[in-house]
Amino acid sequence: MTPIERRRHIRIDSFNLSYISVDEKGSIVNQGIGRTLNVSESGILLETNFQTCPEQDVSLTIAFEENLVDLKGKFIHFQSRGSNSFQTGVEFQDVDDEAKAVLARYIEMFKRTNPEAP
Repeated sequence: MTPIERRRHIRIDSFNLSYISVDEKGSIVNQGIGRTLNVSESGILLETNFQTCPEQDVSLTIAFEENLVDLKGKFIHFQSRGSNSFQTGVEFQDVDDEAKAVLARYIEMFKRTNPEAP
């Protein structure tokens, strides 16, 4: 059975990024480099080596060309992929216009370089 697609935007394959997750008190819970499995204007599917808590805040930094884009989001789901490997859905929150513009160029570049991507 094919799952129902609920995403608002097309997802495009991507590369690594840095992340910092924080708890409700603002204390750092985890940080490191994760592999982005796909990306859209509204979020990222991120591969990490730790289990996340839904609704936990996360800060992501994506490097694209000459730009570093800092994005804020929330972990919305995760799935274990074996020992120390997790796929984690992140929904972006409060993305400003400058970050949206860089993110749009980032996504467009992946559309061109990954024609088989959805």
